[in-house]
Amino acid sequence: MSIPIKVKKYLDSKGIDYEELAHKTVYTAYDAANTLKKKLSEIAKTILIEADKTHVLVVLPADKKIDMAKLKKALGVKSVKIPDEKVMIKLLKIKPGTLSSFGKLHDLELLVDKAMLGAKKVVVSTGSFTDSVFMKAKDLVRIEEAKLADIAMKGGYQLPAKVKKAMAKVKKQVKAKKGRTTKIKLPKSIKKIGKSVKKLAKKRPPISGKKIVKKKITKKKK
Repeated sequence: MSIPIKVKKYLDSKGIDYEELAHKTVYTAYDAANTLKKKLSEIAKTILIEADKTHVLVVLPADKKIDMAKLKKALGVKSVKIPDEKVMIKLLKIKPGTLSSFGKLHDLELLVDKAMLGAKKVVVSTGSFTDSVFMKAKDLVRIEEAKLADIAMKGGYQLPAKVKKAMAKVKKQVKAKKGRTTKIKLPKSIKKIGKSVKKLAKKRPPISGKKIVKKKITKKKK
């Protein structure tokens, strides 16, 4: 598979550097981060917003969520909301989940959260479940002539405790394979033997600190 032809032609026409990322099927920014082994802050999360009687695309880091009050102020509108999927299908003529981060391809204005520039390169949606692009965040802003604004707050995707625990276990296994020491759980019988050996060692008289000198013995000639 490859990125959609429409997206490829658009990016090539802008003369920017980008890397195509082929991956397994992903449906969310969180899935993309796990699959591509990227930080959530490096994933460009794209959301369609209904602002008064118009629509805009908003891009922000996947580890954050939209602050609706800030967004309303940045757009200079009275109301903002995230429309349901039916609106996306009717308005953009696309399937749910296939929204790209390139507003010009959807004839929509693009608004980018300033925090997105915190990552030099970001994973950007191409409208495909299996192909994304890795490019400079500033290039996305430039080619889209996007508006930059502080519209996000903490509270985006978070790694579940179970996932964190599993990742820690995998890291430990990797370290072990590299030759680093790991704790080995010994059977109770072995632990008892170890304790008895330690007790015997404590009862033994201390060894003198004097150096032991080895003498070389030579046979006398008869």
